[in-house]
Amino acid sequence: MSRTRLALFGGTSVFYLAIVVAVLASTWLVLIDWKVMLFRPYQQWPELHAPLDYFVVLGQRGPTAVMVAAWLGWRSWRQHTLRPLLVLGTALLLLNVTVGAVKIGLGRLGPHYATQIGSAELFAGGDIFPSGHTANAVVTWGILSYLATTPRARRYLSALSAVVALGVGLTTVYLGTHWLSDVLLGWAAGLLILLGLPWCEPLIGRAEALLLGVRDRLRDRLREHRHAPVPVLPVAPVAAVGPLPDVRPRRQPAVGLEEPVCEPVAGAGAVGAGAHAGSIRTTLSQPRTHAVLRSERMPVTPAGSRRPPRSRPATGG
Repeated sequence: MSRTRLALFGGTSVFYLAIVVAVLASTWLVLIDWKVMLFRPYQQWPELHAPLDYFVVLGQRGPTAVMVAAWLGWRSWRQHTLRPLLVLGTALLLLNVTVGAVKIGLGRLGPHYATQIGSAELFAGGDIFPSGHTANAVVTWGILSYLATTPRARRYLSALSAVVALGVGLTTVYLGTHWLSDVLLGWAAGLLILLGLPWCEPLIGRAEALLLGVRDRLRDRLREHRHAPVPVLPVAPVAAVGPLPDVRPRRQPAVGLEEPVCEPVAGAGAVGAGAHAGSIRTTLSQPRTHAVLRSERMPVTPAGSRRPPRSRPATGG
């Protein structure tokens, strides 16, 4: 924490307390709140109502946190560090705790719910003081300049976050959702969180080291699990089996067929270099004929009947 930052933190703290005391005592600041509210800026310049309805979203916690977290998440991935995301989470946590506690403790009603002109409308069950939209715009967009790595980027981002925070605060006054003192206290609350973040850096560093250590241990376990040898189950020995008998049917040569006979041809010379000394001419015997054996001949039935003649009884006559 530098001296300049300490001086800014002290001055902002004094300003914060002065705004709270001025509202609690119902001083001139509360009268200014009522004058601005009765002026009703949204009725004086109705053409600005539609675009400012969209612009004020830059102060809502949900959309802005998602946008800034996406950008810081990309930076964390590129730089292999969790610090940007941890800084954003710490700042949002401090914002919710500090601003939320003051809102609930003071219980101030908003301009649309005010009941008595000139009253501070405190301790009436409201949750409007300080302005959450304004404080969130200061913190969320100010984180970008806080995490900038070069002086030039820090200057540009500081100017951008200041313009967005001022615009969001004044827009809530224009729309009639906040008093002017709510916006002033919201600016102070957000700036105090940004100025106090360096005190949280040691805790952020320890949290980052712890999370990275857990990540490394999980990664090592996954690698061991992937490269672990696969256990081989024992296999029972199988008894040796001898060669199976040849059960193919053998071809029987036909009865009366003659096999071809290969006879060498005499006088045949060598044909070309490296040819065999002779050539073999295969000659076949006479065409295969089926010799019919006598035992295979069909029986010949003799002519006439072999039935013995029937004897006729002799008759007298």
